[in-house]
Amino acid sequence: MTAPVFVVDATVGLRPGTVTLEGPEGRHAVSVRRLRVGEEVVLTDGTGTGAHGTVAAVHGKDRLDVEVTGVRTEAEPAPRITVVQALPKGDRGEVSVETMTETGVDAIVPWQAARCITQWKGERGTKSLAKWRATAREAGKQSRRLRFPEVAEAASSKEVAALLAAADLAAVLHEEGSEPLATAQLPDGGSIVLVVGPEGGVSPEELALFADAGATPYRLGPTVLRTSTAGTAACALLLGRTGRWS
Repeated sequence: MTAPVFVVDATVGLRPGTVTLEGPEGRHAVSVRRLRVGEEVVLTDGTGTGAHGTVAAVHGKDRLDVEVTGVRTEAEPAPRITVVQALPKGDRGEVSVETMTETGVDAIVPWQAARCITQWKGERGTKSLAKWRATAREAGKQSRRLRFPEVAEAASSKEVAALLAAADLAAVLHEEGSEPLATAQLPDGGSIVLVVGPEGGVSPEELALFADAGATPYRLGPTVLRTSTAGTAACALLLGRTGRWS
């Protein structure tokens, strides 16, 4: 059976020796997973460092000690892939975050596009962002990633344009793109920023704004994907083409 994964705070500092797992993760390990002394576990700080060890002691219902026997650090990925995700309807946002995280995206930027039906305002926006971040964390654990994707604050179109202007490859998925993403010239390092529009599509004004920032419209394939699945498909394509999946 594969050892379960638990997240520790980056300030703990994973190293050989005894590491205490407590709080919500400790409670899950002790009270839900019912781990016992001698069982194997994997720890990660979500920022690139992971550790393998065994349960050394269990304290109450929410704390246990792990004897770490091995530590490894994962280098920053190159090129870094950021997906700017327009806000989908319903729970499709969490689906998108989950599958992109499992696939290997490095950062996700929620985007309040002009044609988005969903609106993140006030308390609703705060709760929605928290759900996206929690989803990325859980999907990172499930997929056994050492480095979880960053989920940024919701961005305006002008803020998205600034991200595109700073990227080594700036791309907007669009069904009328003249070039397929599968043939785009990719950078060896640096960053790729990919924009996924809403159900109603990217508006002409947004396309013009992004073009001024240096972004090129690309088509993903012969079919039109939902906004909640297009980012995952594009990530898989880019990870394969850049060699990060090799």
